Amino acid sequence: MNAAFPNDFLWGVATAAYQVEGAAASDGRGPSIWDTFSHAPGRTTNSDTGDVACDHYNRYRDDVALMKSIGVRGYRFSISWPRVMPNGKGKLNPKGVAFYDRLIDELLTAGIKPLATLYHWDLPQPLEDKGGWPDRRTADCFADYAAAMFGKFGDRVEMWFTHNEPMCTAFLGYKEGMFAPGRNCLKDALAASHTLLLSHGRAVQAFRASGAKGKIGIVLNLSDVQPATKSTADFAACDREDAFASRWYLDPVFGKGYPRILVDWYGREMCDVRDGDLEIISAPIDVFGLNYYTGSAVSANPAAGFIKVSGRQLQERGTVLTDMGWGVWPEGLYRLLMRLKNDYGNPPIVVTENGMANKDAPGEEGRVDDGARVEYLKKHFAAAARAIKDGADLRGYMVWSLMDNFEWAQGYSKRFGVVYVDYPTQRRTMKKSAGWYSRVIASNGAEM
Repeated sequence: MNAAFPNDFLWGVATAAYQVEGAAASDGRGPSIWDTFSHAPGRTTNSDTGDVACDHYNRYRDDVALMKSIGVRGYRFSISWPRVMPNGKGKLNPKGVAFYDRLIDELLTAGIKPLATLYHWDLPQPLEDKGGWPDRRTADCFADYAAAMFGKFGDRVEMWFTHNEPMCTAFLGYKEGMFAPGRNCLKDALAASHTLLLSHGRAVQAFRASGAKGKIGIVLNLSDVQPATKSTADFAACDREDAFASRWYLDPVFGKGYPRILVDWYGREMCDVRDGDLEIISAPIDVFGLNYYTGSAVSANPAAGFIKVSGRQLQERGTVLTDMGWGVWPEGLYRLLMRLKNDYGNPPIVVTENGMANKDAPGEEGRVDDGARVEYLKKHFAAAARAIKDGADLRGYMVWSLMDNFEWAQGYSKRFGVVYVDYPTQRRTMKKSAGWYSRVIASNGAEM
């Protein structure tokens, strides 16, 4: 298949600090909300924590060598705020900063472009103790942290993302209690979502003021939602679900304000939006990061939660659910890329995460045959190529993930990597998908 990818298309892989680094108490790193959450009884599968994870902090050179052997051109990683600024504000931790200096230099030496995410869910615990993301003061701290990172690494990092999936931080962390910090309050979740977006805008302003080269944007997880039937109730439920999961973040970032349908729905629980906030949040971005995994068919259900919808996984015919229970729905990626083109001004886009959890295990001679992942990625790459042909400004694709890692509340029970990690020994093994991906990159998508 001759996939229509531009010659300068940025093929890469992605990870996040708490999921891979380990070294949780090394070299001056302070505790994050995920350290606290994962150490609390019953919060994660098998009581797993990120204390060691993939030991990337100590093995980063080997991991960069793995990336180089695959042939990736970009690596999306996150900076651990509590590693570089243990109290969440004030003094930097020199040893933490030095780690990212080494990592970035190692990537550049290997010919791999660093894509840095400032926040991938690991809020320093001292800031949570003072109110966390529902507290507007956390936006001030984030802006100062961001400015410090631009000052340290802005000469070498050409692509920055402020936040990863603020919806998950706000609602899974502060409303559903499934993620750190484990709170259960709608008002807190709404306040957190606003502070997260406000801090994004403040960080974009700091980036412009810093004079750093390169581009900056935000990463949102979007889902393709469709009404389960043609009923009026299902269409209304689908609209609410889309507003909740996607437009609540998309619209303010792109200057459209919060969706009125949910502002009215939330009523007295609605967060405090002050004069000037929406202007800050909509500070122009240079790149949009899209995390995509699946889609859902939405139906009205008065008994199903605070926005009163329920859904089933959208699934391509002939496919099975992933190990996360998610449907394989590449059409959703195409639909979302075209939606960004048609409804949001066709911003330059990088798919910052896409991949699947699979029950991977070494077989004969230690090989890991993850053919299901190859098929998953092949279908999604084809959808991306179709969107490019139809005018979407897609510039890159970061496969989730480089290697198996700590999958948040699911612990180490789910494997997303193209590299297998044997956690007791930390041995890395390239899966079938890594070799296949290497050929895709080398041929720029011609060999899929």
